Amino acid sequence: MTTIEGIPEDLARVDLDEKRAILDLDASLYPVEALYGAAYVFIDRCYVFLDRPAPQKLRIVVTPKSLDGGEAQLRQVVGELANELVSAAWRHQITQENRARIEAVTMQAISGAMGPPTLDDLEDFDFTDEAFEDPLGIAMSWEEKYAKKGNGSAKDEEE
Repeated sequence: MTTIEGIPEDLARVDLDEKRAILDLDASLYPVEALYGAAYVFIDRCYVFLDRPAPQKLRIVVTPKSLDGGEAQLRQVVGELANELVSAAWRHQITQENRARIEAVTMQAISGAMGPPTLDDLEDFDFTDEAFEDPLGIAMSWEEKYAKKGNGSAKDEEE
């Protein structure tokens, strides 16, 4: 195992014989969801193995599917993976902080797509003619509000 120039020794090392790079991460810095997200980005060009060697440690073993560039290619993969880990951890944090907002917008979109209520939805609606409470006395019926001015009220005109 050799270290990669410019990358801390305790973070990443390279096994040129096995053509793989190993990253050991602190689990308190990277949520597991971010680890999965970052690893997913690389599965088209690398074989990715995820492990938890200790309770507070996460390990990613990355083996490029085609190793043309040797150590330089492994260094590039490690650098890109490290950047993707930071990006995925940040996206995870933003998602967690905005979960309520995301759920509210999603529910509005889904309920709007459902269309108008059906007759079954109206079964629970209260159609009684009982007056509602109006402690301020400001409620007015349509007939009272739009009654024709003149001899009688709108009620008299109906009869």
